[in-house]
Amino acid sequence: MDMILTDNLKILYEDNHIIVVLKAADILSQSDSTGDLDMLNAVKHYLKIKYQKPGRVYLGLVHRLDRRVGGLMVFAKTSKAAGRLAKAIRGHQFTKQYIALVAGEAPTSGELIDYLVKTKSKGRPLAQAVDPETDYAKKAVLKYRKINSFYLNNNIFTFLLIDLLTGRYNQIRKQLALSGYPIINDFKYGYRGKNYDNCLGLFCYRLTFIHPTKSETIDIKYYPSDWLWVKMEGVDI
Repeated sequence: MDMILTDNLKILYEDNHIIVVLKAADILSQSDSTGDLDMLNAVKHYLKIKYQKPGRVYLGLVHRLDRRVGGLMVFAKTSKAAGRLAKAIRGHQFTKQYIALVAGEAPTSGELIDYLVKTKSKGRPLAQAVDPETDYAKKAVLKYRKINSFYLNNNIFTFLLIDLLTGRYNQIRKQLALSGYPIINDFKYGYRGKNYDNCLGLFCYRLTFIHPTKSETIDIKYYPSDWLWVKMEGVDI
């Protein structure tokens, strides 16, 4: 089944040390107990076939996207690149920007600061907001800017540009829900409107980081084009 994903792999950038690819929504970042398709193994398979590599292929998982979130991912093709990108992430020198489609008329801009823990509810992992003094609480920070808003079936929705400043479990989804603007189709975190084909309104559209072996900035954007984002066509973000 990995062949299905590999054959349709969209590559935005590749050199000897890194590869940037597009992850579709509902595809895992890495394998789990379900045995479903995942990006890590798909990219490994692509590299093995393209470069006719014998044996196991090294590929470093630098960051993850939730299963239901589409967007850009960068993988490290060498251990040196993996180590340096991991260091960049820890040093907040690796930028991820998201587009979110939320229910309601959101403010023009804002910063959200919460403290989150990862818990379980009915056997499913869940991000929960807690007091800062709570054991294992982690500070979650994001900034957002309104792109535009529109009406759909007499309900108003807003496109937001998200700057993710920390990387917590389900952070964007939970924080936007806490702010009163849940992501469309995110029934896990408070959305209670119409189900629009179960497409989660969250997409990682931009990655910016210093190349791990060159003194140059890698800045890659990808604008989603399916129906969920069609209202954003022609909008400069």
